Amino acid sequence: MSDERPDASLLSEGPASPWSVPDFRWLWLGRLAAVLGIQIQSSALLWQVYEIARRDHPIEQASLYLGLVGLAQFLPLLALTLPAGAMADRRDRKTTVILSVLVEGSCAGAFLALAIRGDPPLWGLLAIAAVFGAARAFLAPATQAFLPMVVGRRALAPAIAAQSIAFQTGAIAGPALGGLIVGLSVPLAYGVSAVMFAVAVTALLLIRTSGRPPVIQTGLTRLQAVTEGLRYVWKTKIVLGAISLDLVVVMFAGVALLTPVFARDILHVGALGFGLLRASFGVGALAMAVYLSRFPITRNGGTWMLAAVAVFGICTLTFGLSRMAWLSALVLLIGGAADMISVNIRQTLIQLATPDHMRGRVSSVSMLFIGASNELGEAYSGVMVRLLGPVGAAVFGGFGALASTGIWAKMFPDLRKADRLE
Repeated sequence: MSDERPDASLLSEGPASPWSVPDFRWLWLGRLAAVLGIQIQSSALLWQVYEIARRDHPIEQASLYLGLVGLAQFLPLLALTLPAGAMADRRDRKTTVILSVLVEGSCAGAFLALAIRGDPPLWGLLAIAAVFGAARAFLAPATQAFLPMVVGRRALAPAIAAQSIAFQTGAIAGPALGGLIVGLSVPLAYGVSAVMFAVAVTALLLIRTSGRPPVIQTGLTRLQAVTEGLRYVWKTKIVLGAISLDLVVVMFAGVALLTPVFARDILHVGALGFGLLRASFGVGALAMAVYLSRFPITRNGGTWMLAAVAVFGICTLTFGLSRMAWLSALVLLIGGAADMISVNIRQTLIQLATPDHMRGRVSSVSMLFIGASNELGEAYSGVMVRLLGPVGAAVFGGFGALASTGIWAKMFPDLRKADRLE
């Protein structure tokens, strides 16, 4: 009997709520535990690297080593994401997710071993960080491609929102918990991180849904398969418009790099105010993710996405002009909620517009754009602060996001007219 299966681009309808699917609950728990592990590990690693670098270098030079931590993780992500997406369309996606999280947990164990040893070399920490980045490259496209297989079409939009709840919860609680544990012991932080990854692997192993993608005999080489994914994104204007708009807007209007400058030198609210500003965006995103998981947007998806991006731009513009801490925190909270609407619709549109046998490759292109937007956004913000000052950079970024919304609405009519998200 042939093991070929029909193209599964038309997924089973499935239930209306993802929470009624036991495998989704395990997947959600695994994501939450993994994000907590990543954030706790990140807090410990940044603290440890800075402490080591500060012994031999002044503050300005020691701070550069923190950038090396991000670079060490981003370069493998940049090099491997597209091949990882192609692999997610050939290999069992669930197995890839489990193995990737296992590697991440092994990295936490390696960090723990070096921390217990005492005075670890910086090159050793950066090397482990690079391996961790490589694991993330394989994890992201496999996870995104596996989710529709677990929940079906009807529950896809609320499932994406629910997954965002797991991410935002981990992204908010993880750094706070990580900072607390690091204050007690860096090795303890790495140990807790390893436990979180173990919980994630256990939850993923309990999922019974098959992660095998449909077998499509194309005769393409691996390089040709990657190229086919890029070509599909280029030809499918809804997907291209959604991904590229995120890249441009995050580059223009991402204010994460500016929050310490505004907190210290413009709003004069100190470290406590800085924490409030940083938390506001995440709280807004989390609250909206909770809402969308219960009341998903099902119609006029393109209009909602463009409107959310426009609100995000207005919030960035207002943040740049504000001299009141409460207003700055409020617009960041609203901006976080608007960003979550945009993210939710973008991911839903991409998943529904993509055949199942190409979801890994298309997801990898999306993740590559997101990673590039974060890196380019930080670099762009640094340059614009140098040229225009922090206020000018934020105001210019807000106007840039608004202009991009109008330009993309004109350039990508398919995106603007996208309707049903069911």
